[in-house]
Amino acid sequence: MITILGPTATGKTRFAALVADAIGGEIVSADSRQVYNLMNIGTGKDYDDYLVKGKSIPVHLIDIVEPGYEYNVFEFKRDAQQSINDIQQRGKVPVLCGGSGMYIEAVIGDYKLFDVPENQELSNFLNAKTDEELRGILMSYGETHNTTDVEIRGRLIKAIEIKDYYQRMNISEAENTLKNNLIFGIDFPRAIVRSRITDRLQSRFDSGMINEVQQLLDKGVPKEMLLRYGLEYRWITRYIDNEISYKEMFERLNIAIHQFSKRQMIWFRRMERKGYDITWVDSQLSDEERINLVLNKMKEAIPKE
Repeated sequence: MITILGPTATGKTRFAALVADAIGGEIVSADSRQVYNLMNIGTGKDYDDYLVKGKSIPVHLIDIVEPGYEYNVFEFKRDAQQSINDIQQRGKVPVLCGGSGMYIEAVIGDYKLFDVPENQELSNFLNAKTDEELRGILMSYGETHNTTDVEIRGRLIKAIEIKDYYQRMNISEAENTLKNNLIFGIDFPRAIVRSRITDRLQSRFDSGMINEVQQLLDKGVPKEMLLRYGLEYRWITRYIDNEISYKEMFERLNIAIHQFSKRQMIWFRRMERKGYDITWVDSQLSDEERINLVLNKMKEAIPKE
């Protein structure tokens, strides 16, 4: 299996499609929000990225649930493994691609994930706490896999409920890393990433991202769920609700995405410290050079007879 990861706005999807075309592969998306139907512009579903040499590279785990549902990492691990098994059984190579570090690590780290049952007593206790108190409670459990959503109250509570269940049941969260998996990261100079993020954000607004969020609200997706989806959906919903001006919305969303990008890189560097071997691919290389790098790594990984 091939894994391609990197922070937002680094061209991961296009690179994954080119690699999949070169090796006879299919893509498994590891994006926590692209699983939702109708959430296209805000989640960056650039379908044209999957078109290579006039054909569309197959992609799995995009548009699989309806907006308003709260898809989770347990479900992703289950669905990703099913997709990976299916791809391999058909003689193809799965290419796991995304920027959601927790989702990626759930698969390649072979985490033991369990469907945590509802604990109403704990939920009532947590709902009475302030956000700052909740962050303190979560940190008291030690290192946490998901550090990207601590500003979203609902996900913060869910993270505590999971930690509490694992601790009470004496469950270890990780086993061994997935074998026969090569990991490649997209390496962009930080200044270029910052510019790409802002330019892409403006392009998405020009493409009708506000209308997309309004349509979701019109279809009955609860405002609270859009806030929980974070980033674009959180800030645009607040704008539509007249809580903030357009200027404030754009500026604060832009800052939030930059901060998110930094947290993604912190996650990937942390993966390296834990022992994951990530080959960082220079974004300044040509497509051919980058693909050849992957092909050469694959040849090196084949056992010599």
